[in-house]
Amino acid sequence: MVLHVTNSPFNEEQVELLNRLMPTLNDIQRIWLTGYLSASAAGVTLTNASAAESVLPVSAPAVPAPVLSKEVTVLYGSQTGNSSNLAKKLTAQLQNEGFEVTLTSMGDFKSNALKKVQNLLILVSTHGEGEPPDHAIAFYEFLHSKRAPKLEELRYSVLALGDTSYEFFCQTGKDFDKRLEELGAKRLADRADCDVDFDEPAAEWMKQVLTALGENPAAAANAAAEAVSSSDTAVSEYSRSNPFHAEVLENLNLNGRGSDRETRHVELSLEGSNLTYEPGDSLGIYPENHPRLVEELIEAFGWNGEELVTVNKDGQKQTIREALTRQYEITILTKPLVEQLAQLTGNAGLQELVGAGHDQLRAYLQGHDLLDLVQDYSLIGIPAQEFISKLRKIPARLYSIASSPLAFPEEVHLTVRAVRYDHKQRERYGVCSVQLAERVSAGDKLPVFIQNNPSFKLPADSSAKIIMIGPGTGVAPFRAFIGEREEQGASGESWLFYGDQHFSTDFLYQTEWQRWLKDGVLTRMDVAFSRDTEEKIYVQHRMLENSKDLYQWIQDGAYIYVCGDESKMAHDVHAALGTILEQEGGMSPEQASEYLTELMQNKRYQRDVY
Repeated sequence: MVLHVTNSPFNEEQVELLNRLMPTLNDIQRIWLTGYLSASAAGVTLTNASAAESVLPVSAPAVPAPVLSKEVTVLYGSQTGNSSNLAKKLTAQLQNEGFEVTLTSMGDFKSNALKKVQNLLILVSTHGEGEPPDHAIAFYEFLHSKRAPKLEELRYSVLALGDTSYEFFCQTGKDFDKRLEELGAKRLADRADCDVDFDEPAAEWMKQVLTALGENPAAAANAAAEAVSSSDTAVSEYSRSNPFHAEVLENLNLNGRGSDRETRHVELSLEGSNLTYEPGDSLGIYPENHPRLVEELIEAFGWNGEELVTVNKDGQKQTIREALTRQYEITILTKPLVEQLAQLTGNAGLQELVGAGHDQLRAYLQGHDLLDLVQDYSLIGIPAQEFISKLRKIPARLYSIASSPLAFPEEVHLTVRAVRYDHKQRERYGVCSVQLAERVSAGDKLPVFIQNNPSFKLPADSSAKIIMIGPGTGVAPFRAFIGEREEQGASGESWLFYGDQHFSTDFLYQTEWQRWLKDGVLTRMDVAFSRDTEEKIYVQHRMLENSKDLYQWIQDGAYIYVCGDESKMAHDVHAALGTILEQEGGMSPEQASEYLTELMQNKRYQRDVY
């Protein structure tokens, strides 16, 4: 803001003073000054106090308070449902505090409306290798394009969800935060980067946001705590922070004799929990670490397993053995953990690893666990309490639900493949999968919660066609989809692409698919068993073989669903879809890419990948 001499009633000296003062004032100071000038016109003078203590005399008219908008837009980008659930809780609390809230997925948000938004709260997860969730891609690209508007009038804050075991921790949230600042927006509150145990940092961020929006700080703290700790459903007291202990009804190995794989079909009772779910949702399980690994870790440190340690802020104590079994992550190394241990121990080798460079540290983190770290760097003599204070809480494991609630009331079914492999002459275990395979029987109980996933749902129109692509355990949600459609009497055609290693031993739920095909509930099924042929055949190859029919289904309005491994399968399937659009639709690679993005935005292409 520059005052021009020719356009003002001030002399040159006054203009110079004003031009020096005005750029240094914030919004509150400008409003105060406006009020002062109004009061001065009424004959009131400013007291001769320091700038920090200057006040209007008691007789002065009240200085107008800053006008704070009560309109808030809450945008979320979610792949598994965490950001979505937090956004809904935050919205409910804001509404309780009198705000007018617009809650929407980034995939549904009209980008041209951004210029009109005054208060923007973004809750977003990071997917894969630092990528936005599927339904956030279009908004992310718009914001980072030349079409993005200047946003000097916008106030915003970002809650970023991520996992410190991944290299690009919370990268999407960081990108949004940086870009909004570049466009001129002002932060309501600093960005919060949350690890898998996000309850406390999310509550603190909500408190800061509510305070910045003009609420009473104490009320904001209570409101934020209530928002995060409230149950995930309106009718159940059980949630992620208060899991239900579900009884195991059945635990079967789905693989045939001779298979080198072990896939468990686990049935759990939800009776008495009031927990509800829909096909496409996930079940979270809080697992226990393998007792053998716990004992090896205690021995390597030279600890007494019965020593008591404090495990939470409330002062609760457990034995070291119990704490390492149920409370802390010990199978995954993260960069923050290694850095903290290097500082705690002063270990020269560990400090060298931390300072060795990005690639070397990344390689070590990916191939080792906590016991490796202790043994490789001789981390002995560390007090147990000091050490475990650096560990993060053991995160829940999420599994796509393999049952329809209509077909199996008050039950939930899972399809879980046991992960076992050897590395450095030691057997390694998937924490939850091997617990289910080796140490859980019918009658046992597991702490569970429902993870709603609004981004992976059957079409509301049951007459719509659906295409399902799910190799291995990725077939789980499609068992739920077809079971649900059978109970609904849906008329829409369905097509499943399924693959695994061997037809004879690895065809999961074979008899059920055959029955559904016979009854017409499942219209078509194409399978690919990669080890039964000389050349490995995967689901994407079956898709390409049926490209004409697949393209016609898509043109007929079919919904496409993909579930399974994100690192390779999902990319190969996506590429196959692009190839089909090019070959059968005559599209260029750019047009095919835009078409798939449009399908995502219209919720006709949904992925549940991990």
